[in-house]
Amino acid sequence: MTEPFTIAIDGPAAAGKGTISKAVAAHFNMAHLDTGLLYRAVGARVLAGEDAVEAARTLVAADLENDSLRTQDVAQAASKVAVIGDVRAALLDFQRAFARRAGGAVLDGRDIGTVICPQAEVKLFVTASAEVRAKRRYDELVSRGQPADLEAVTADVKARDARDMERAEAPLKPAQDAVLIDTSDKTIDQAVAAAIDAVNLKKG
Repeated sequence: MTEPFTIAIDGPAAAGKGTISKAVAAHFNMAHLDTGLLYRAVGARVLAGEDAVEAARTLVAADLENDSLRTQDVAQAASKVAVIGDVRAALLDFQRAFARRAGGAVLDGRDIGTVICPQAEVKLFVTASAEVRAKRRYDELVSRGQPADLEAVTADVKARDARDMERAEAPLKPAQDAVLIDTSDKTIDQAVAAAIDAVNLKKG
């Protein structure tokens, strides 16, 4: 495929959209962008003392390779800077240009199908219950040797959901024409297969 073809994958934290997005991109030989990393990179720079808007405007590819971007502190900072309209505006053009690159692209985030790429050829919304997502995030932190408390992680997940869904700028919600994939009771392989099937249906 050489023509632009955008697959927008949205959903809350730890629903599995990152894993699904990478697998879908690999299956269809498309480029992949985890847009959450853009906000995490801005959040990390804010934690280091920078202004959020300035950090967003001067973001470079190397900022996305910071090993600290997967920590809980950075995740919380990312969620906080994501409510700032000027931060979102600064990152908009980068994401849209990536989405329409030749050969197709898969983007995952919170507002890809609703705001960044409302004309995407395929829109998926990947979700799971808060409790399931919290357990996944807890297991992920433990596997990395990071201190974690399941009750605290659950509270963090629910607080982030509320912040993402209730923000004035680009709230987290499914696009009207998005295909819903609930991964609560699915294995990774089952969730990926459901996503690939949804894309194939749209591609005809």
